[in-house]
Amino acid sequence: MREEKKNTIEDTGFGYALTLIGGNFRLPIFYTLMEKKVMRFNEMRRYIANISARTLTQTLKEMEEEGLVIRNEVSIHPLNVEYSLTDYAKTLYPILDMIAEWGDRNRIEETEE
Repeated sequence: MREEKKNTIEDTGFGYALTLIGGNFRLPIFYTLMEKKVMRFNEMRRYIANISARTLTQTLKEMEEEGLVIRNEVSIHPLNVEYSLTDYAKTLYPILDMIAEWGDRNRIEETEE
């Protein structure tokens, strides 16, 4: 059996992982849902302070279509939706923990002048 040749980064496991976690707000969304477990849309928007409603909506929809996020309508009037990570997405917890630990270890503390 012939081994498949990998010509670009997109053809690697790393490239596949980047398609799932790459993008401006995917990692903050993953981390938020990892920490908070379940969050409503507006809570998440406030927690990820610099994200627009449109970007959050679009990113959550993409992540839902990719099997990473569960969207649960809690009530219809008014519409309340909660988001959580799928079991598949939860397999990223160790990686997200390592990124957070690295950031804690290497964060440059601002000093008073």
